[in-house]
Amino acid sequence: MSETPVASYEADLAGAFPAVDPGAIPLGARILIQLRMAKRRVTKSGIILAQETRDTEKAQNPVGKVVGIGPLAFKKRDTMEPWPEGSWCEVGDYLRVPKWTGDRWEVSIPNAPEGEDKVEFIIINDHEVIAKITGNPLEVKAFV
Repeated sequence: MSETPVASYEADLAGAFPAVDPGAIPLGARILIQLRMAKRRVTKSGIILAQETRDTEKAQNPVGKVVGIGPLAFKKRDTMEPWPEGSWCEVGDYLRVPKWTGDRWEVSIPNAPEGEDKVEFIIINDHEVIAKITGNPLEVKAFV
């Protein structure tokens, strides 16, 4: 029995954004984002991707999932009132991530096969959010 398109889509999302503890929480007006993983070393059809291909895809990755929001995010710093337009994103939203900003680090996936990529996280300031993805976050591609 084959998977329904929705089940397949959700499985693909889970593979692109595996549940991994980032080892940090955002402070102040910062947002913690898990970046979409590059394609796996071996595709479903058994094709082995060259490390250069995976590195290029990782470097051009424009998509992340919000996994944490600091207590001061989307608030006026002097009064602590929410911004008039409200929060630009919430935990669980998918965002377009700026390429040259934030503090980045990687975390190993527990029990991952040898040679698998690590999960990359980034912390950015709340005002650096550039877009919320409203469609399929797996279909967003970067152009160089």
